[in-house]
Amino acid sequence: MEQVSSYIEKNKERFLEELFSLIRIQSVSASTDHKEDMVKMAEALKGMLLKDGADRAEVFPTKGHPIVYGEKIIDDSLPTVLVYGHYDVQPAEPLEQWKSSPFEPEIRDGKIYARGADDDKGQLFIHLKAFEMMVSQNLLPCNIKFMIEGEEEIGSENIATFCSDYRKMLSSDVILVSDTTMISLATPSITSGLRGLSYIQVEVEGPSRDLHSGLYGGAVLNPANVLCEMIASLKDSMGHITIGGFYDDVVVPSDAERQAMALRPFNQQEYMNALDVEALSSEDGFTTLESVGIRPTLDINGIWSGYTGEGAKTIIPSKAYAKISMRLVPDQKAEKIADLAIAHLRKIAPQGVKIRAEYLHGGEAYVSPLDTPEYKAAERAYEDVLGHKPIPVRSGGSIPIISTFERILGVKSILMGFGLESDAIHSPNENFPLDNLFGGIKTALLYYRYYSEMKKG
Repeated sequence: MEQVSSYIEKNKERFLEELFSLIRIQSVSASTDHKEDMVKMAEALKGMLLKDGADRAEVFPTKGHPIVYGEKIIDDSLPTVLVYGHYDVQPAEPLEQWKSSPFEPEIRDGKIYARGADDDKGQLFIHLKAFEMMVSQNLLPCNIKFMIEGEEEIGSENIATFCSDYRKMLSSDVILVSDTTMISLATPSITSGLRGLSYIQVEVEGPSRDLHSGLYGGAVLNPANVLCEMIASLKDSMGHITIGGFYDDVVVPSDAERQAMALRPFNQQEYMNALDVEALSSEDGFTTLESVGIRPTLDINGIWSGYTGEGAKTIIPSKAYAKISMRLVPDQKAEKIADLAIAHLRKIAPQGVKIRAEYLHGGEAYVSPLDTPEYKAAERAYEDVLGHKPIPVRSGGSIPIISTFERILGVKSILMGFGLESDAIHSPNENFPLDNLFGGIKTALLYYRYYSEMKKG
């Protein structure tokens, strides 16, 4: 580790300037105005991979933004780690809320402030520099491949096809991903699971036009009222979802895993204070953290109907709409849950209204076993660098592409996140602590070493 620390210290300023050069490229995937920037960013990563020691690096066009692939194969008999990351970033707006230019990185109070500083250019850069160091110092213990996409922030529309088309090229023993968070450097954690997602939209239609609420109120069903009543009935007083069959495939973690997850420091009052709420609403029989990590949920993401402009307009609206997301856990399937929810809504709708509903998108939950060499190597690397054994954390969020990797490529992913919840990703003033950046490089390097040793042994 002394050799590693010395190398980082000697090259720290160069590392930062290289990262800054990537951040300055405005690779905003959602905007057609930045299409050329996306290509420029992909080519910059290709060049960096080759400079850092890759034997092969290519930019693959897709129907959307290009995917960058790189590899260094030192021995076919050794394990192969596939590093996944993304080079696209969220739009920087609202620009007026940034304290410094979003695409001109600035260091303040030990943190890099810029769009993409954490998500995901900073975290991806950790693996690029760990790779450089291992190659230049003759420390590379395994084969390494890189797959870096440019559409993660807009749904990863083309990467599944890429994985199917290039399955042999992408073959590996584990996929390593740094695009998540940890609790802190003092209390490290590894994201051991992600919830899935099933997202639907519902339309309730009543009369053929908006009606006068005085002349027709009391005689004609109000679609807005009906929709609200239907949605309210989807959960009972215990926090359970009332859709028939919704829980049939739910897998509850073992007592041992729940005990390990319970080691995460959590102050419920501080949590409520941060959200400015006076009470929480966890599912009966589960803690707050379990309710957002290991249990499925149902939430209205948007609901609209009728007149919402200034002043009053006394109508019975003709239609009402809602968008509903359901976060899923193993072994729930997104399309099956959507079908159950839509069938349930149609069943409970009263006569006098028409129901239209559709499944918009989704993906499956993902869980990493805690007793495999893939996970154990990460656990040991965190502990050696940060001095504490990491806590396994089930994230309430979803990264649907992770379960897609397992389905298509047939390997598990390890989510070695180095970001913090305070890094303001997707928001103005996104940042990434320097300690997390450089500590992440050390941790990633040890992962490759320990994983290779465990696979040999």
